[in-house]
Amino acid sequence: MLYDAAMNGNARGDEFRDDGRRVRPLPPDTVKRLSALDPVRATLAIAGTLAVVAAAVAAATLWAHPAVVAVCVVVIATRQHALFVLAHDAAHYRLYAARRLNDAAGTALGAVAGVSMATYRVIHRLHHNHLYAPQDPDIALHGGYPRGRPYLLRKLARDLAGLTAWKTYAYFFGNPAPNRNDPRSSRPLDDTSPALRAAARRDRWFVAAVQGALLGAAAAGGVIVEYLLLWVLPAATVLQALLRLRAVLEHGAVADVGSPLTAARTTLAPAWLLWLVFPHHVNYHIEHHLYPAVPHYNLPACHRALAASGRDVRLKSRGD
Repeated sequence: MLYDAAMNGNARGDEFRDDGRRVRPLPPDTVKRLSALDPVRATLAIAGTLAVVAAAVAAATLWAHPAVVAVCVVVIATRQHALFVLAHDAAHYRLYAARRLNDAAGTALGAVAGVSMATYRVIHRLHHNHLYAPQDPDIALHGGYPRGRPYLLRKLARDLAGLTAWKTYAYFFGNPAPNRNDPRSSRPLDDTSPALRAAARRDRWFVAAVQGALLGAAAAGGVIVEYLLLWVLPAATVLQALLRLRAVLEHGAVADVGSPLTAARTTLAPAWLLWLVFPHHVNYHIEHHLYPAVPHYNLPACHRALAASGRDVRLKSRGD
């Protein structure tokens, strides 16, 4: 299924296809209503995320106490994560109905965060089209659980130490960690139309240029230390732990990979915890896999509709 005419035609290698194992508990008219895009809500989500970043940078600059700076580093990392999620919506063509505006916004958000949205689109559609199949490029991150609490804590400690950031950015630049069951999972650009492959290549160069410009501007403005401390450090440390934790909660330790209802997980938690770990309603992950055309702000309504249909969509204990 192509989401809209915004997909630039039906070229194989561009599409987010229906999962053949998908169940469809919601009627088509409900899905159509939930899939409608609201440019005002998308813009407010972007503006709100950037506003929190600006406020945290200002607080750390004005009150440069170590405790204040530490809190701001964590807050900034959560909003960097939020930028990733908004770029993810753009990768699904779910920010704006106009394809050029959607891709421009997604590319800009990704570039500021240091990731290539167009390249991620290539990788992420394989995750959706082949969830938990050997071609799924995300299995290296969430597969194999449960592995015990000490294993996860060791991984999170390595993330917080900045030792795994290079793997994350390699993933977003088209080089995910290989799945030993299928080497194609580490070469997602091979399964891509020429047009999307070219767009991904251009986007990677653009991201590199933006990151170089940000570093140069910080150096020229005499704020290189602040830039490294308040932007690079959160991205290399706290953000990495957040990404791993979310991936494990979304897909780790599932008992049945035969359907998105059982191969993904929705996480329900207090609002403050969702704000920290699951920005922009990304906690509704079963809903997202069932209906990836639904934009992030309609996922709570999608969850309620699924619950009303009799589907038990919630975070469950190990073994689901």
